[in-house]
Amino acid sequence: MKKIKVFGIILVLVGGIFGGHAVWKLYETKEQTDQSLEKAKALVSQNNVQKQNEDTNDELKNQNKETKNEKTKVETSANENEKRKDDSKTKDLYKPQTGDVAGLLTIPAINAELPIVEGTDPNDLAKGVGHYKGSFYPEQNGQIVLSGHRDTVFRRAGELRKGDTLRVDTGYGGYDYIIKGMKIVSKDDNSIITLQHEKEELILTTCYPFSYIGDAPDRYIIYAYPK
Repeated sequence: MKKIKVFGIILVLVGGIFGGHAVWKLYETKEQTDQSLEKAKALVSQNNVQKQNEDTNDELKNQNKETKNEKTKVETSANENEKRKDDSKTKDLYKPQTGDVAGLLTIPAINAELPIVEGTDPNDLAKGVGHYKGSFYPEQNGQIVLSGHRDTVFRRAGELRKGDTLRVDTGYGGYDYIIKGMKIVSKDDNSIITLQHEKEELILTTCYPFSYIGDAPDRYIIYAYPK
């Protein structure tokens, strides 16, 4: 009887240690995610200010167009064409370093604002939603793959429905997507990540079932397309 009691006490102590460690990890993850969220919002805010300044400059240029001669008009048109080329080049070259905050994922249906971090290693996913390296970003005409833990950033992903909106803000602009469907696949099924570059699609992935204890056997996939 004494041995049973001692064994029970040991189990309680071990459970308490593991439980305390799990709680600490969740707290630590939340702290890192909050810090990343601040950086993501700053990135989006900086981009918005830049866009506003560009719009103001464009408006001033348009107001002065009628008072300029034909030569100036041609030069202005050339400058605008060059600016469009620069914008396109910025989008094409948008490749944040691993671990860097790359953008902001907003999900109105569940009132969520989540930082997007480049990479999907454990250290990256502890900071927010991970952008799968090798996949694309908005307007790069390819598959955008974002992954997150089911017990942190994507714990309410199961509440999302077809027709819900997802918004991705980057360092060069914001883009809206509409959810078209969901799918459950085995954790070993890598067919969803094709890295195709024929059409733009946004894919969110997380472990499934959401309430599973331990290493979940499946993955929950959400498909969305440009609005």
